[in-house]
Amino acid sequence: MDTTCFSESIYNLIPTEWKEPPQPPRYSSIFKTSVKEDMQKHKTAMKTMGPPKVEVPSPKDFLKKHSKEKTLPPQKKFDRNEPKKPPVPLRTEHPVMGIQSEKNFINTNAADVIMGVAKKPKPIYVDKRTGDKHDLETSGLVPKYINKKDYGVTPEYICKRNEEVRKAQEEYDNYIQENLRKAAMKRLSDEEREAVLQGLKKNWEGVQKEFQSLSVFTDSIPKKTRKQKLEEEMKQLEHDIGVIEKHKIIYIANK
Repeated sequence: MDTTCFSESIYNLIPTEWKEPPQPPRYSSIFKTSVKEDMQKHKTAMKTMGPPKVEVPSPKDFLKKHSKEKTLPPQKKFDRNEPKKPPVPLRTEHPVMGIQSEKNFINTNAADVIMGVAKKPKPIYVDKRTGDKHDLETSGLVPKYINKKDYGVTPEYICKRNEEVRKAQEEYDNYIQENLRKAAMKRLSDEEREAVLQGLKKNWEGVQKEFQSLSVFTDSIPKKTRKQKLEEEMKQLEHDIGVIEKHKIIYIANK
């Protein structure tokens, strides 16, 4: 029997450990370093600028008809007595030539610089190490407003407004007093108010005592009706007591 026709061997039947094939090397650009350096170089050039903030056009500002047409200037009134421009020089007229000045501009400029007052530098402030310069006067960091004469003084318009409010309140109070007088309203004195308050509290104590003496079981309609009636009386008395305690001044109508 020929053994050359069999491609597998008995050793191939033994399980072998599988090995992962090696991965090919990852691609890396040769310009990676130069691109990184360029990005880092120009990164701080406009660091404090931020994204551009452009105002969005309003829908109301749409293009209208004849809006781009040029308008003529307003017509001027013609005046014959208006002074005319000087005449054009004649062809035979020549300008004055050869005039020289004896002034020494170099020495004059040097003397002006030496004798002049030195220009003071403009106060500025910088918020970041790589940030921009800003004007210090308009930044609000200089306490110049507290040195004003009218600092902390109530403005005149607010005083005027408060005076108007006070006058309106006085007029309203007078109007209320007049209406009360016309309606013949009587004001309760402090003694009468206290007497009414104590009477209401005494009535509430009596109703509460009667409510506490009710039976625990309300198994009939008369018991339920009695209990409901006492609860309504107590609620009304509590409301009246709260109203009188809350308002110090009480008016009643004369019968």
